[in-house]
Amino acid sequence: MEKIFFFLYSFFSFVIYIIALPFLLLYALKTKYRYSIPSRFFLWNNSSLRANGIWFHSCSFGEAKAIKPLVDALPSECLRMSTTTHTGFKAIHEYTKESRYLPFESLLFFWLKQQKVLVVMEAEFWYLLFALAKSRGAKTLLINARMSDRSFPKYQKIAWLYRHIFKHIDEVYAQTALDKERLESLGANNVVVTGNIKLYSLPKVTEHLVNPSGLIVCGASTHENEEEIILEAFEALRKEEKEVKLLLVPRHPERFDAVVKMVEDFSREHHLTMQRYSSNSVMQSDIVVVDVLGVLVNMYSISDIVILGGAFEPIGGHNAAEAAQFGCKIISGKHYFNQKDIFDAIEGITIVEASNLSRRVLQHGLIKPAKIKSKSDISMIIESLKSTL
Repeated sequence: MEKIFFFLYSFFSFVIYIIALPFLLLYALKTKYRYSIPSRFFLWNNSSLRANGIWFHSCSFGEAKAIKPLVDALPSECLRMSTTTHTGFKAIHEYTKESRYLPFESLLFFWLKQQKVLVVMEAEFWYLLFALAKSRGAKTLLINARMSDRSFPKYQKIAWLYRHIFKHIDEVYAQTALDKERLESLGANNVVVTGNIKLYSLPKVTEHLVNPSGLIVCGASTHENEEEIILEAFEALRKEEKEVKLLLVPRHPERFDAVVKMVEDFSREHHLTMQRYSSNSVMQSDIVVVDVLGVLVNMYSISDIVILGGAFEPIGGHNAAEAAQFGCKIISGKHYFNQKDIFDAIEGITIVEASNLSRRVLQHGLIKPAKIKSKSDISMIIESLKSTL
């Protein structure tokens, strides 16, 4: 039965690839996908990873950063990395030159070489990735595994697929006991609860910034439609406290210019000063658009209030622990479904509707500084990886 499923899945995967080719060519022209689509779907400048290493696959920038404690515990010569996003690639390339974009599943047949271990972060459930890696001799691990309240019902509807996937996963390390229960209901075996890896070793300050005078508000990891409500809240706060500055940090670099234009228009209308952080890192303006990757933790270190993006729109939220480690007052929207476990591990996060953000910011004096209540243990994962060396 498994061989039949493998054949059918592979066949349909190839058919989907052929059908999608014209659309992929069009998307490849967009700046956001200029590198990832040619690499993933046409193997442009994307040779196979060197064989017999420990291969980590992580999707996003945050996931790639979260595996650093595991990476640091292993010999550099054994490291192999892959990702599916441009920001993720920038992060993994810091670990090793053996870093690649993960090809589409149909291309893995002739791209994937034998590895000692395949380690996949969180929810990258690619059937052929696990099946081919295991059939070619790799020990397969799924780490930081999660099943959010929002996604679990969707997984249940196609549970038959995940049962086939989990047949090829040797060990699963889940974030919470509830995640373990849900994963096991979908066919996962050897599931151990380790906590969230993103809480194990949080990003450290890379540059000690001079703290500007007055109250510092950081609009962090913002997405489309979120900057507007943060700017409105900032303007409302300015009417009460003149000595206040806003650091606005868009999540995705392809939106930097659009956000700068929005802030320029807003600043003219309200007679404010603004600047791009990439042009001037001395933050003296009323609003600073932080258009540089990898410096968000530095902004947190000087912030009093953090308005955390990704949750005022139904995106899933972002890692609040990075700000909580500095005792910032954190305000988030209600759509933090991908970060529920991290939010549960932090005391003091204020959750508001987008329409009530301005009012809650004005009440910031009543908000307590956030505090991390618990961390995680990755010793079992490290032991499992080292056993293959």
